[in-house]
Amino acid sequence: MWVLEIVDQSTMNSLDQFGIVPRDTDTAGHILLAPWLHFGWGHLIANSGPFLVLGVLTYIAGFIRWLVTTISTIIVSGVTVWLTAPAGSITAGASGLVFGYLAYLLIRGFFTRRPAQIAVAVVVLLVYGSVLVGVLPTASGVSWQGHLGGAVGGGLAAWLQHGRDARSQRLSERLHG
Repeated sequence: MWVLEIVDQSTMNSLDQFGIVPRDTDTAGHILLAPWLHFGWGHLIANSGPFLVLGVLTYIAGFIRWLVTTISTIIVSGVTVWLTAPAGSITAGASGLVFGYLAYLLIRGFFTRRPAQIAVAVVVLLVYGSVLVGVLPTASGVSWQGHLGGAVGGGLAAWLQHGRDARSQRLSERLHG
């Protein structure tokens, strides 16, 4: 993301056009590019800390879990923006991923019921929980659609990767009592 922003800044923001343009079928592929692009240094800096911390915490669960969470979040966040953002806008940035990692970490503990994952969820909630307000349309120029879609994508990833395991474990416990 930092290298892309260096390129973007040195080419007079030429990469900004690769953000998500709502309901434009010619640019639908930008859904996969937009999380890695930012509208300036302030935007990138604001996303980098939480992206790194929450991304690493998600990665600790394993590369495949991180990858599934990342892909699920990018797709759901991007499609949500593409379908619901105001016409004529362009959306880019890693905040949808930040919300996806946050939701994954919070919801995963609910499914697994593992004390360590619940503890991670509690700490993450205490440190980053206040940003959850970002899923609401409260600030002009901020893609609440991307935030909401990211949170849904992260929750979906938690369910896909841990929800079935938890249900199977509870069923096994009931059967074997």
